[in-house]
Amino acid sequence: MPTRRLEVNGVSLHVEDTGGDLPAIVFSHGLLLSSRLFDAQVEALRGRYRCVAYDHRGQGQSEVPPDRSIGMDTVASDAAALVTALRISPCHFVGLSMGGFVGLRLAARRPELLRSLTLLETSAGPEPRENLGRYRLLNLVTRTIGPPAVAGRIMSVLFGRSFLADPARAGEREVWKDRVAKNRRDIWRAVNGVLERDGVEAELARIHLPTLVVVGEEDVATVPAKAERIAAGIRGARLVRIPRAGHSSPVEEPAAVTGLLQEFLASVGERPVQSA
Repeated sequence: MPTRRLEVNGVSLHVEDTGGDLPAIVFSHGLLLSSRLFDAQVEALRGRYRCVAYDHRGQGQSEVPPDRSIGMDTVASDAAALVTALRISPCHFVGLSMGGFVGLRLAARRPELLRSLTLLETSAGPEPRENLGRYRLLNLVTRTIGPPAVAGRIMSVLFGRSFLADPARAGEREVWKDRVAKNRRDIWRAVNGVLERDGVEAELARIHLPTLVVVGEEDVATVPAKAERIAAGIRGARLVRIPRAGHSSPVEEPAAVTGLLQEFLASVGERPVQSA
């Protein structure tokens, strides 16, 4: 897929864009991952939609700012600036985990930019207090020793037991473990932003876009109950649980996620794309 650098809000973002005049889908990845998370969905949907996948500031191939903590409001502002700069509003927005934090903020605060919202394995709340100690320890190890030291532990957070135990998928696991291990050491800045984020539960009632909420039944990072609360808080939202998937359903069950997106986006309809 063609790549480019896009300057937004003082940083350079890595953007992959299939281009064209088709209705656009923006894919927003989870923490410690990159636009590679949605490769299967982009490949399946690019013939009917303009697919735009980007790396958040401080992650993947995007620029790393000097901030101690890359806040969620900043990352959401980047996404809004990206949509505006590419002139693809209103677009369909697909966000997983951290990408879902971004999508919720855009849908509540900049609804004119979006055509629909799909949330995968995410939460509207702050990071649970019981998680903070161990995640901060992992972040400290990442900063001082490097990502390879924690890659195995992170795999058990990112993926469910079915994917991790399937002998037939050993090769895929190695690919993703290698990608996690190759994160830059300064990924800690992005991790701080996720751990220190504010909740947006009070803003859910402001979202009036067509919304699909998806969660893997084996997700241990943002358990299904969190998805249920999001769906209950957004009027008309549809909730789908995916068997055999954990916190990275587009990788673990790609056909299921792609099928859900195809069905949902078709149900939303395709109003003419408006310039931002």
